[in-house]
Amino acid sequence: MPDPELFPVQSSLPTAASHFGAHVLADAARALKAATDAPPPATPLPVVDVPPSVDVPPSVDVPPSVDVSPAADVAPSVGVPADELRRILGGPSGLGTASLRFAPREVPPALPPTPAPTPAPAPASSPAEGIPIPGLYHHPVAEPDPVRVAELSDRIKTWAVEEVDLFPEDWEDQFDGFSVGRYMVACHPDAPTVDHLMLATRLMVAENAVDDCYCEDHGGSPVGLGGRLLLAHTTLDPLHTTAEYQPQWARSLHSDAPRRAYRSAMEYFLQEAGPSQADRYRHDMARLHMGYLAEAAWAEQDHVPEVWEYLAMRQFNNFRPCPTITDTVGGYELPADLHAQPAMQRVIALASNATTIVNDLYSYTKELASPGRHLNLPVVIAERENTSDREAYLKAVEVHNELMRDFETAAAAFAAACPVPSVQRFLRGVAAWVDGNHYWHQTNTYRYSLPDFW
Repeated sequence: MPDPELFPVQSSLPTAASHFGAHVLADAARALKAATDAPPPATPLPVVDVPPSVDVPPSVDVPPSVDVSPAADVAPSVGVPADELRRILGGPSGLGTASLRFAPREVPPALPPTPAPTPAPAPASSPAEGIPIPGLYHHPVAEPDPVRVAELSDRIKTWAVEEVDLFPEDWEDQFDGFSVGRYMVACHPDAPTVDHLMLATRLMVAENAVDDCYCEDHGGSPVGLGGRLLLAHTTLDPLHTTAEYQPQWARSLHSDAPRRAYRSAMEYFLQEAGPSQADRYRHDMARLHMGYLAEAAWAEQDHVPEVWEYLAMRQFNNFRPCPTITDTVGGYELPADLHAQPAMQRVIALASNATTIVNDLYSYTKELASPGRHLNLPVVIAERENTSDREAYLKAVEVHNELMRDFETAAAAFAAACPVPSVQRFLRGVAAWVDGNHYWHQTNTYRYSLPDFW
């Protein structure tokens, strides 16, 4: 896949995550030498030159509560160990790997500047601006490019209707009201093309179809959910079986709308994603499905979990599959070794947990108006900690804010400890997804409204 480039992304990530340039690998080698007090390797790490046509993005505002200096107390505990980073940057070793080492790639010719598009008028059905939750820690983002939004919205609806037959006609207003085009353009500002945005958009729509049709709004039920999810997961993680039974499984992939959507979205994703990116996504979707099953089990038992148990479930039943593909949507790849670092995993988990609590807070009144009892963080706090609805909601806002600040601190520390271009860009992409996710929830007044607690 192409080398990561430096797109100017709107981001909540502190300054340390946006300062990288032409000599980051050499800087990493020097940092390793200082950390280990050892002589440099016999063969110095190559310097990766940044084309003159690529602008280094300006630094973003730093929240005053976040210490982003490399000497911050949090940095040593979350950085990549020196030996581990040297191993990763040094490339693979062993028989037959000489051609696989890191080396500067040929810089492609610079593309001519793209003329600024003329903003298209917003359609009459566009959602209003909406009001952010008072006291909720978030970062405003620029309005998504209306030209991209319009094209993406048109293309995703064509896919849903013509390619996968996703919904009946009487659900069309709900599909339009979801505003998935605005959502994905806001969350992936560094996507090089609308084709890249479509990768994320198809997967988002497919995930919501599974949630609605198997779990919740449109005929979903906790009864028998495990079997449905297992079969749906085979559209992402294919079944390897005998010749006699393979055709029956293949036919099942077209048997209902969620499986048709999963199958098609994954096929498109695999055209762009590398093997480790695809496997990473499958892993995070398995996490999501396990979270669905935990919530379904509680529903069958009419059980309200403890607050900490609910938060544990939400670490699995959450948005994680979306920000985890930010590099594929951006047209580059974060190496598997760096994605798997515990520090990076903590950043992704905190970001995903915070964005999911945003959903709990903005969908609170919508879920209260729905039949049955829907678990969300304010409901669980109110019941388990014996507080009023208002007190529980405001405490849930505080939980979100703490998760957000922990995310930003962890991201800044890892950015300082691992100055590698793909790491820096991935962290910025996750932060941009966090901000775009809040923007969509705030502005989607077709779906969400705030409680009267202020």
